[in-house]
Amino acid sequence: MENSQQHEVLPADNGQNHEGIICAANESRFNAAHYSEGLTAFSSGYKDPENLGALLEFIAPAVSVGRRFEFKKADSSEAFLSEADDVRAIGSAFKRVEYKGESVNEKTLNKGLTIRVDHDEVVGDDWQERYVQLLIQRLYRNELRRAIAALNNAAKATKQKWDTKSNPDADLRKALIEAANKSGVRPNRILFGEGAWDVRACAYENKENAASIRSADMSPEDLSRKLLADEVRVIRARYQSGFGEKSQMVGNDVYAYFAQSEVTKDEPSNVKRFVTPVDGGSHFRVYLEEQAKYTDLTVEHYSNIVVTSNLGIQKINVTEA
Repeated sequence: MENSQQHEVLPADNGQNHEGIICAANESRFNAAHYSEGLTAFSSGYKDPENLGALLEFIAPAVSVGRRFEFKKADSSEAFLSEADDVRAIGSAFKRVEYKGESVNEKTLNKGLTIRVDHDEVVGDDWQERYVQLLIQRLYRNELRRAIAALNNAAKATKQKWDTKSNPDADLRKALIEAANKSGVRPNRILFGEGAWDVRACAYENKENAASIRSADMSPEDLSRKLLADEVRVIRARYQSGFGEKSQMVGNDVYAYFAQSEVTKDEPSNVKRFVTPVDGGSHFRVYLEEQAKYTDLTVEHYSNIVVTSNLGIQKINVTEA
C-alpha cells in the first residue's frame, strides 16, 4: 500500500502552462466570467468508463453537507450499553440516559484541475466535453486513492499466507467476527485487491478437490453470500506510479468495513466522503477561459474524505507460498 498513498505533485497553474499539461487549478480562474453552465450540466450526467465513481461510493459513501459542517464520531460502546435498572418506580421518572459522542467540526476542501488545450490540436465539435471527461476521471482517481489510503491508515492489519494448507474464507470469517466483537457492527462491505483475489483463487485451485474448486470458482456475489456481507468487490483500477509504470491501487490486500450509501453525517459508516453540491446538485463545476490560440478548462469540486470511526476496520495482507 505504500505506493497507493503517494500522490503525484502537479505543477501549479500559473496561467502560462504548456498545452496538454494537467495542473492544479488556480482559484483566480474560478469566477462568474469563466463559469460554463453547459459544461457543468454535462458533468452532472457523466458516467466514467472505469466506474471509479461507483467504486468511490462503495468505499466512502457520499454525504451532502455545507462547506463547514459538524458530525459526531461513532462511539459503539454507547450504542451497546445495557442496564438492569430500567424499571420505573411509582411516582418517579424513568432512568435518564445520554449519548455523548465526540462532535467534530470539519469543512469540505476545494479541489480541481486545469488543462490547456491549443486550438490547433482541437478535433471534433465535442472536444470540450471530452476534456471535461478526462479531468473528471482524473479527479475521481485522486479521490479513490485518498479513500483507500484513509481506509488503510485506520485498519487493523494482519498478515496471512494463503496456500494449499490454508482456508482463506475461514480467515475472512474470523476477521469479520473480530470486527463485530470490537465495534458491535459486523462489516458489510469487503474490498479485494486484484492480487488478493488471485491468491485466494490459487489457494483453492491447487487443493484439487471438488469443494475447493467450487470455492475457487465463486464470484464476488457468491462470496458475499457465504460471508454474510452485503457486497464483495474486486478493485482492478490502476494509477500511473512512475515513468512508464502503473500500480494497482490495492494489490494483495483485503479490507472489511461497515458502510451505507444515502446516509446522514452521523450514522456509523467507517468512512464517508463529505461533499458540497454546487449548481443544480452537481458535484462538479466547470470553467472555460478562452484565449485567441488556446482554451483553459478547469473542473472543481468540494469534498473531504473522513474516517468517522476506525472501530472494526480490518485489513488482511495476503501472500502465497
